[in-house]
Amino acid sequence: MVQNFNDRVQQVLQSHPGQRVCRFDYQGQYYWLKQAEVLHGTMRMLKPNPQLAIENEKQTLQALELKAAPVPRVVSEGPGYFVVEDAGSTLKDWLNTPGVDCETLQQIFEDSATALAHLHTMGLAHGRPALRDISWQQGQVTFIDFEANQPKRSMLFQHIRDLVVYIHSLYRYLGPLNENIGSIIACYRNAGGEQIWQETKRFLASWQWLYYLLRPLRDLGGRDVRPIYWLLWHFRHAS
Repeated sequence: MVQNFNDRVQQVLQSHPGQRVCRFDYQGQYYWLKQAEVLHGTMRMLKPNPQLAIENEKQTLQALELKAAPVPRVVSEGPGYFVVEDAGSTLKDWLNTPGVDCETLQQIFEDSATALAHLHTMGLAHGRPALRDISWQQGQVTFIDFEANQPKRSMLFQHIRDLVVYIHSLYRYLGPLNENIGSIIACYRNAGGEQIWQETKRFLASWQWLYYLLRPLRDLGGRDVRPIYWLLWHFRHAS
């Protein structure tokens, strides 16, 4: 007898009680089960209501899907949980995947930049589009773990923040490969992101004093510090 999908979900729920995120397969396809976080001790007071948090996360995905945003599709839901389709490996994981040649990796990253520009032209922002929050599968880019939009911040500011986080993440994981990263960012600019790129350049102009302060650390600083220098370097030298 073939097990139906809902029965499979219930089976995973029973075998992984309270596990925040769990990957499972059904008929050759992968899915992700997300459950409300189980808090203990003082964490119950320090963190917001986990049931409300999981509900907000689900509703955010569903609202974005209605806008045709590139997000994982919610395929099942219930009290304290929901299930989304697997969207493939994250960009961070692709970097560590054996057998992937440089040309394929470059295409994956350029696809991600184009997708981020398209997201912005839709009037949407991710909030934290680091490489670990972007998936790629057979040419399809999907953004995961959206952060809630900040209602007190303009959409322009949110787009600038997205681009800063994205470029910082490129330098964090790729290193100072300025030619490759320049080509990736060019894809963002050519796909509708030129105005946001220019606004980001203007925004960072007042932070360029950090360029000289961080220059001695450009090859020695920590993984979060070094990319700041190269981020500023990009906007200092690109036109």
